[in-house]
Amino acid sequence: MWGIIPAAGIGSRIQPLAFSKELLPVGTRVEGGVERPRAVSEHLIERMLASGVTKLCFVIAPGKSDIVNYYGARIGAARICYVVQAEAAGLCDAIFCAAPFIAEDDPVVVGLPDTIWFPRDGLARLPLDTLSFLLFPVERPEFFDAVVTDEIGRVQEVQVKSREARSHWVWGAFGMPGHVLHSLHKLWREPGRGDEYVGTLVNAWLARGGVARGVRAGETYADVGTMQGWRAAVALLEHQPPEAANDAVPYRALQQRAVMAASAARADQPAAG
Repeated sequence: MWGIIPAAGIGSRIQPLAFSKELLPVGTRVEGGVERPRAVSEHLIERMLASGVTKLCFVIAPGKSDIVNYYGARIGAARICYVVQAEAAGLCDAIFCAAPFIAEDDPVVVGLPDTIWFPRDGLARLPLDTLSFLLFPVERPEFFDAVVTDEIGRVQEVQVKSREARSHWVWGAFGMPGHVLHSLHKLWREPGRGDEYVGTLVNAWLARGGVARGVRAGETYADVGTMQGWRAAVALLEHQPPEAANDAVPYRALQQRAVMAASAARADQPAAG
């Protein structure tokens, strides 16, 4: 099962930063009894791994090698690959940069690495035999992609940042089988398309007879792409216990563990002489 993480954006709404926005500290973990910061993207990865993801694909922009340095080639039991989006061409283009890795029968989930949301097991509630969206209630749907569904959860329309949104439920992540990803990619590549937004592409998919489901399993959602959103995410996590140490941590955290272990070992050695 694949997890696609589009991380090529520059984060213009929260600049200046000296590092990629996906590494912005939000929340903490406990390492050796010491509380240490977590990158915002770790929260998405945690949720992906909990849903059964075993392969992760980061889509990054040129110059964002700090993400590679931070995560390395593996996190927990999941392998990580990286694809470079050569030019900033929108979210759809970033997602489809990962398409060559995905087999027709591979289940896929896609999430945004600068968001914090609950419940942690939300992705596990998505039916991955069809295109499905994990939906969250928000107060200002006009800032997001509002998803209009019928009484049994079939998606009727995605309203992209609409001031007249007919739903306060917005998508925060989505999943599908690999063959649907490739069908969407084929549609996106048609002359005159090249959609920037997922919502407009999905609307075209629906108009051609495609099916999508909206799952209203989300509880809380924060977009960390602005300082206001960062403060909201920090407040959201204040009521959660710090993440306990485990093996599903970034390469840089494992390096820190090794340094601490070596330091402790030296401290336990008897003094010479």
